[in-house]
Formats: sequence, C-alpha cells, structure tokens
Amino acid sequence: MGIFQKFFGVSYQQMKAKVRYRILILTLLPILLTLVSLVFITIYWNISYTGTQLFMKVKADLAVANSMLKATQKQQQQALEGVEESFSFQEEFNSLCRDDESRLATIAEDLEIQRKELNLDFLRLVSVADAQADPDLRLMLAYTSEGNPYSGLMVLNEQRLARLSPKLAEQARIELVPTQKAEMPSKRYETNGLLSRTLLPVPNADGDVFWYLDGGILFNRNTKIVDTIRDLVYEKGTLPERSIGTVTIFLDNVRISTNVPLHFFPRQGEERGRALGSLVSEEVRSTVLQEGKNWVNRAFVFDDWFISAYAPLTDIRNQRIGMIYTGFSESPFVHNYLLNIIELGTILMLVLFVSGLLVYRGAYSLLQPIERIHHVVNAVQAGRNVRIGPLGLERENELSNLAAQFDLMLDLLQQRNTQIQAAAEQLEMKVEERTRSLQQKTRELQQNVRLLNETRQQMVVNEKLTALGELTAGIAHEINNPTAVILGNMELLKYELGEGAETVSEEIELIIQQVGRISTIIRSLLQYSRPGEFNAPLEMHELTPIIEEMMVLVRHSIKQQEVVLNTQLEANCSVEVNQPQLLQVLINLVINAAHAMEGKGQIWIRSRNWYRNDDPQDELLGVQIEVEDEGQGIPPELLSRIFDPFYTTRKDGTGLGLSLSYGIIKRIGGTIEVDSTVGKGTLFTIGLYRHARESSVGIYDGLQFASVTAEKGGDKPN
Repeated sequence: MGIFQKFFGVSYQQMKAKVRYRILILTLLPILLTLVSLVFITIYWNISYTGTQLFMKVKADLAVANSMLKATQKQQQQALEGVEESFSFQEEFNSLCRDDESRLATIAEDLEIQRKELNLDFLRLVSVADAQADPDLRLMLAYTSEGNPYSGLMVLNEQRLARLSPKLAEQARIELVPTQKAEMPSKRYETNGLLSRTLLPVPNADGDVFWYLDGGILFNRNTKIVDTIRDLVYEKGTLPERSIGTVTIFLDNVRISTNVPLHFFPRQGEERGRALGSLVSEEVRSTVLQEGKNWVNRAFVFDDWFISAYAPLTDIRNQRIGMIYTGFSESPFVHNYLLNIIELGTILMLVLFVSGLLVYRGAYSLLQPIERIHHVVNAVQAGRNVRIGPLGLERENELSNLAAQFDLMLDLLQQRNTQIQAAAEQLEMKVEERTRSLQQKTRELQQNVRLLNETRQQMVVNEKLTALGELTAGIAHEINNPTAVILGNMELLKYELGEGAETVSEEIELIIQQVGRISTIIRSLLQYSRPGEFNAPLEMHELTPIIEEMMVLVRHSIKQQEVVLNTQLEANCSVEVNQPQLLQVLINLVINAAHAMEGKGQIWIRSRNWYRNDDPQDELLGVQIEVEDEGQGIPPELLSRIFDPFYTTRKDGTGLGLSLSYGIIKRIGGTIEVDSTVGKGTLFTIGLYRHARESSVGIYDGLQFASVTAEKGGDKPN
C-alpha cells in the first residue's frame, strides 16, 4: 500500500475505487505477473544450477585432493628409490654388507642428511629381522615379498612414534578443541599419529634382501601437504572474493593437518591460526567413518558453513582411520546470490514504474470525464446539491448519455429524499416515545427479578437452617433417651451382679464410658447447631496420651479389616484443648482412613512440635498431628465439599464426621488441612496452638473450609 501511495499519490483502496486506477492495475497486472514469474524462474534456476555446480566443483576438488595425497605417497616412494640408487648410499651399503655392520653409523648420518633434503619426517635402514620384529612393519612385508616397495597410511600411538623419533611423538600431540555440532571429546589430547609410510627392499650384490629403507611423513601438524593441495585446487580466481578454500586431513574425527582458519575476518581477509584439534560434525563423522560413504553437502566446519566434501582414508589393513576434506566458505556465494536478487528486484520495480507511468499518462485524457462524474458522486454523498452537466463530448458518446441520465436520477432522488425526510421525522418521534416506555418497563422488570432472586436465596438458606435445626434437635432427643436407658440399666446390672460384676467390670466401665462419650457428642452436636449456647471446657493436655487412648478405642473397628496402625509420636508440647472433643476428631479421622482402604492397609499417625516457618530455632506455636492412609484418595472435584454437613459418599455414613471435626478444631483456633492423591492416599494435618484461639465456627459453617490442597483425589468422607 505504501508503494501506491508513494508513486501515485493515492492509497490502494482509492485505486480500487477509481476506474482509471483499476484500468491501470489491469494493464500492469500481466506485466507484473510476467516479471515476477521471470524473477522466480531465474531464482529457481540460479539456486538449482548454482547449487549443483557448487557440489560438482567441491566433489571434483575432493578427487583432486585424493589424487594429490596418493601422488604425495608416490613421490615419497620415488624419493626412497632415489636414496637407494644414490652413489653414496650404494657405496656405504656395499661396505656394510662386506664389513658386517661396521658402517651403520655412517649410513645413518647419510640418511639423516638425505631425509632433511627430501623433507621426510623419518628415514632409516632396518634389517629383515628388525622389520619382522616390528608389528607395524610386519604388515608391510607381505606387500614387498617380490622386491617391490610398498606405501600406505598407518596410525601409530605415542610409544611407537617415539621409537621412530622422539620429535615425532611431540609433533603428533595435539590438544583437542570442543567444537559446535560435534560430540564432546573424551580426552584432552590426541597423541596418535597418522603416517604416510614407505618400505623399500634394498637387495645386495647377489640380489638377496637383508635390509629395508623405512621412511615417511607424519601428517600431524604438517601444513605443507594441505597448503600445497589447497594452492593447486583453489588457485587465485577459482573462488569469489572473500571466499576461502580449505583442505584438511583427519585422524578419526580430529583435524590434525588443516588450513581451516581458527578465526576468519572476511573484511580484512586475515586468518588467525589454524583449527588444529577441532572435531568434525557428528553427522559427517557418522556418514564417512562409520558408513564409509563420501559426504558432499553443506557442512558446519569449526565455526562457519562450508560447501564441503569428505572422503574416508584407509590404512594398510583397509580399515577407515580418518578423512580427507576439501571445501570453501558458503557466505560469499550467498552474498552474491542475494545481490543478484536485489538487482533483479530493482529492475522489476523500475520497469513496473515506467510502464505504469506510461499507461497512466495515456489513459488520463480518456478517463477525465469519468473522474468528473466521480467527483459529483462524492459531492452528492457529502450532501451537496450538484450536477454533472455537459462534459464537452459528442451527444452520441456513452459517457455523455450516462451523465445526462445520472443528473435526471439525482433530481428524482432529491424529491424522494424530501418526502422520506418528512416521514422519517414522524416515525422518529413515535420510536422515541415507545423506546422510553420500553426502557421504563425493562428497569422495573430487572428490579423485580433481582428482588425475586434475593428472596429465593434467602428462603433456601432459611429452609436449610430450619431443617438442620430440626434434624439436630431430633437426633439429640432420639439418642439421649436410649443412652439414658443404657446407662441406667448398666448401673442396675452392676448392682444386681454384685461381686460377679468384677469379672466384666472393665467391659461395663467401657460401656458406661462410651455412653458418656455419646452424650458428649450429642452436646457437641447441639453446640454446633446453636453456637454460643455451650462451650466445652478447655484444659492443657499432652497429645501422646490422647492418641494412645484413641488407638485403644478404635482397635476393634480396624482389626476386622486387618489395618495396621503406625505411630510416630514426637510432640512434647502441651496444648489447650477439650480432651473428649479432640479424641472424637482423631477417632473420626482414623475410622475414615480405614473405610477409605476397604481392606488391608496401613495408617500412619504422627505428632510433632509446630514451629513458625518449620524452623526449630523459631517460635514454638503448638503441635501438629498427621493422619495418613494409603486408600483410594479424594477426587479434586470433591475436596471442596468434604467438610459440608451431611455430605457423604458412603451408603451408611451421616456426613457429620468431618463437619463436626472441622468445627471442633476451628473453635479453638486450630487448622485442619487435607492433601490427597487419587490411587495413593490422603493426608489430614491438624495444627493446634499452645493456647486456644477461640472462634465461633459451628455446624452451619461447613462452607468455610480450612486450607484444602489436593493433587488428585482421596477418602470417602462419612
């Protein structure tokens, strides 16, 4: 849109609305599509052809580098043959044969001179016995059995290199560099060396071979070979400006001889060091070393992308020991490619601009009457009373007839608008009157609905409270009478039995005690149904005796399920509670835990001192009690309801247990929390302060929950 605004002085939406611009667009569209198609076809051909050519070039470069490497081995072999045929060596060697090793030192000195002249890393004369004793040379002897020399690649460890020359072991040692897109190195240094080694039989005057010339080159840190190959393959003018060609010899996946720069600055064209010890990417290593295939593609070389080709190197055992690489940096080609796209785009915009300008100028005189009609239409839309009038064209001209018909239509339209305006004013007055009436009725209806909802909610609450009060009173009445009868009959039974009652005195006392507990529960129920009428006395108690008493009272109930109670009672702080009520809470939680398991299982009861921020060095708040089971768990959607009065998922439950327990704990200012996971179990945690913080929470406060947290589920509340 900005292009149209810049070049033509109008927006794209305005161009679509004007006929002259629509004609301009329709005229230029085929040109635009043709030019864009040509650009995309050119880009496609460029990518396809250039990419193919780059990969073909780097593949050819790899073939040349391989040939150069083999040529280097051939030159090395020819150099040893030249040494063997030299006059000085033959003279000393023949003397050696006659004098039985008396001239070995002289021959060694002469070989050292020739080694330096031939740029070899080692050159020595070894006997047949020494060659057969050397495990590395023993492999090469099989290829020299007919008196011919043999050259090949070989990997030697640090100790074997040191036997050839201590300098070789030092030269082979390369520190490994962690490299992007490559595995982390498992060692710090590469100490093995990659050799190009030649073994040349040296026959005596009788044609018997008792000696061999052993010479070669160590590729580790050898820059001459890779630089020679690079200068041949990537001579000046074969690559774009700022592009660098590189050659590398790898030992396994480590660059041991390379001219890949450690850091390259294309603006200055400077190389800072060589990337010795860096690693090849894991993708290339897997393809070339493990699968034995050549790699020709883009590859991440040390710290930049290169058009790369890799080929495996094999030793005299025909095992893959390394790679040879050729490649050149990709970024200059990408830069040239983007520059070509920019040039094509610029040419496209220039051609499009010139074409549009010519079409626009050519159509201006033809479309000027249409422009006048357009201005009149805009003026009429704006509310002005104008007409097109004569256009200065012939009467038979279609545009002239169109203008006359349009002016006639505007005159008729003006008459109709006057009539419609009068009718609209009358209609508007009636609509406003009806709207005001409707708005008043709507406000009255909304107020009535709001009052109705409030009344309905209040009635529901009152009905619940009334039903709960009646139910509580009924429960108290129905239970108090049987308990009074039981208590009286037990006293009578004890009196009638006399001394015979001693045998069951413990059971009688337990029944009387439990009847008293039932009476206490009824009083508590009345207390929660009518808060403030009754407050249970609070006294300082230690928790351990209360928990032990609870275990005695519930042992018969849980024994039928073979439930095991585990205790860990560490609390030694006394707290202000009502002992029967706390006992009631603990019994309820343990019975609930047993019901949640529906069979065998374990229940853990723990107590500990409760410190602020769970720090023993901080203030002692009171004690905490935990009751944990390994039952079914409580689903998250039920956690918010477990403390509601009369809510239960058990057929034989009343739904008052957890609600009463919650009320007891909250009345003394304590906390009760639940954490449950479906299929694993539920953990209830009770927090009791040393000194009770009395509250007025009753049975009607079931919707005011303690802090409830859950992961996935738990017990069935009764």
